[in-house]
Amino acid sequence: MTQSISVGTAPEVQYVLRLGDSCLILAQRLGEWAGHAPILEEDIALANMALDLLGQARALLAHAARLDGRGHDEDQLAFLRDERDFLNMTLVELPRGDFGFTVLRNLAVATWLKLMWERLAESSDAELAAIAGKAVKEARYHQEHAADWVVRLGDGTEESTRRMHAALEMLWPYTSELFAADAVDEAAARSGLGPSGAELREAWLLDMTSVLREAGLAIPADTPFVSEGKRGRHTEHMGYLLAEMQYLQRAYPGGVW
Repeated sequence: MTQSISVGTAPEVQYVLRLGDSCLILAQRLGEWAGHAPILEEDIALANMALDLLGQARALLAHAARLDGRGHDEDQLAFLRDERDFLNMTLVELPRGDFGFTVLRNLAVATWLKLMWERLAESSDAELAAIAGKAVKEARYHQEHAADWVVRLGDGTEESTRRMHAALEMLWPYTSELFAADAVDEAAARSGLGPSGAELREAWLLDMTSVLREAGLAIPADTPFVSEGKRGRHTEHMGYLLAEMQYLQRAYPGGVW
């Protein structure tokens, strides 16, 4: 059996891992649409967005590994960590759902990532700033693509409108985690590494409200629920996702192309 690895608890490592893991897991979810999107153009678009996120994840995980200093690489961090060692936000690990849920989740995450990359472009960490400089362009496209579809479906047929309302009700409670600050966020903000999630909430809500209003969708009422994926506490869906994503490396340790 392949031995699992872990990383340290240094705030800068945890901060970068949270971002990298979130990109990685959303890429995995988007990859599930290959061959299943409603039209061929979207099949290709979602696959390309998954590749963008995968590239961001690879750069971030490689940087986290260097910060951690234990000699691991990005592939080991992706394929040899156990579920509790992944620090992605819960929102990205939720099942693929229908196309409406997917584009709505893409909008929420891409809007957050766009704001995060814009702030990280001024990070005190030069490598992280360089990653952000490239990634922000991709996030802006992802946001625009998702927004177009959210408006189209929300203000579309009776069936598409019903599905978008249902997707919004299901997804919205998980967005609180994007802005739940803790010691890791506070350390990053103090050092200049990057912003605390709480700093992005107002701008994110402004962007989301604009799109949802155009789509005829009302923002659900806030609830006290806050998911804790970025602290390693995941839903039952995460184990199944990792079992599929990590299978090859776990079954054939050290395998290379």
